[in-house]
Amino acid sequence: MKKIFLTLSIFSLIASCSDDFVDIKQEGVVVADDFFKTADDANRATNAVYAFLRSWNNTGFPAQNILGVTGDDVDKGSNPTDATFINDMDQFKYNISTDAVDGYWTGQWQAVQRANQVITNVPNIDMDATLKNRLVAETKMLRAYFYFNLVRVYGGVPIFDGLQSNYLQPRNTAAEVYAFIVKDLTEAAAVLPQTYPAADLGRVTKGGALGLLSKVYLYMKDYQKAYDTSNQVIALGYSLDPDFNHLFRPAGEFGTESVFEVNCGCDPLMNPDAGSQYAEVQGVRNQFGWGFFTPSQSLEDAFEPGDIRKELSILREGETTIEGDLIKKNDPQAGNTWNQKVYVPTSLNNNACGYGSIQNLRILRFADILLINAEAANEIGNSGAAIVGVNKVRHRANLGDTPATTQSAIRLAIWQERRVELAMEMDRFLDLVRTGQAEQFLGSKGFQKGKNELFPIPLRAITDSKGVLTQNPGYN
Repeated sequence: MKKIFLTLSIFSLIASCSDDFVDIKQEGVVVADDFFKTADDANRATNAVYAFLRSWNNTGFPAQNILGVTGDDVDKGSNPTDATFINDMDQFKYNISTDAVDGYWTGQWQAVQRANQVITNVPNIDMDATLKNRLVAETKMLRAYFYFNLVRVYGGVPIFDGLQSNYLQPRNTAAEVYAFIVKDLTEAAAVLPQTYPAADLGRVTKGGALGLLSKVYLYMKDYQKAYDTSNQVIALGYSLDPDFNHLFRPAGEFGTESVFEVNCGCDPLMNPDAGSQYAEVQGVRNQFGWGFFTPSQSLEDAFEPGDIRKELSILREGETTIEGDLIKKNDPQAGNTWNQKVYVPTSLNNNACGYGSIQNLRILRFADILLINAEAANEIGNSGAAIVGVNKVRHRANLGDTPATTQSAIRLAIWQERRVELAMEMDRFLDLVRTGQAEQFLGSKGFQKGKNELFPIPLRAITDSKGVLTQNPGYN
């Protein structure tokens, strides 16, 4: 089922805001005077927020540098002489002027700005009340997602709840930002439907809001709420895709495991807002894509014998895929393994756009929900429920029950399961920081405890804030 929800996401009526310290345009010049008058305006503005989920800053080099190569399951990849600046991210040598640090920051704030336009202006439109409330709820969930990205990567950031007269305000605490995220997701979940008709495929759902909320609670270490909320998601009827390969192919999109998924596509008239370059950046070098962000030896070694996810996550030079493509890199200086989760078969790729542009982005899968539920259960002393959850994920991978029985052993088993189940899905670095394991696993790469848990606030943002923003510890 593919790609009906690809409405125009060009929101050019919002003035440029690249000079503002959080890329939120000042009052008075935000939108054209004749906009936000009709239901169509409300839909277009909401779809413009969705567009940022597919944007370069959220899925391309900035995101994959910040969330990908910093972990221990991903290496730089590609030709050693190509994009050598990625080595600075891989080795924790980035600084306040690094492009990825600035790009990821800018992308999240641009999305927040668009979301605040919708949340502020759509309630004033004379239109169907049910649709109006739903669009605002969708946008609150999306705003929460972008703030979740910001707080995990940069720590406490300014909270902008709607449009306001002064954007030069100091950082809120991380706790305040998390509370704001929880409020948005709770309000969104109360309104959003669980399913949509085909014409609205790809819009966020009640399950998506609750699923993201359970993950937020996990990061907050509020394990009881993480457990209770993930149980609500489980009760909605999601299930694991029995075929791990199918799960990541176009045919598996919006399947039973999809909790929060970004609808992409290929329409040259809409680029760059349709589709994304997430797959192209990582695709087999000189055959499908650029060959960056490849599986590490550490990840290879992390899989247990018999785990089918290993060969269905790692694409190898010389293999013929289930779909019939012979993998060849055509670059003797590049590596020989790639991320199979982003692979789009040649027979399905649309050459009018970049490689893999048709592939949806899986932000939150039911397997993640089961592991969130298991971890939270274990932390509140319910080891039986924890073992049930982790075993469901293991059984899909053709593995037996976990041998772990004590709370500490179950905790480590769940963290290990998260690594191999979510390999190369840009969760590993954040998981290591969240669980206090970053120094252990990343110290050899240059990670410094007390500094690299967060990334620096970009120099441009500090300068444009006129000193209002303060820098994270360890950066200058």
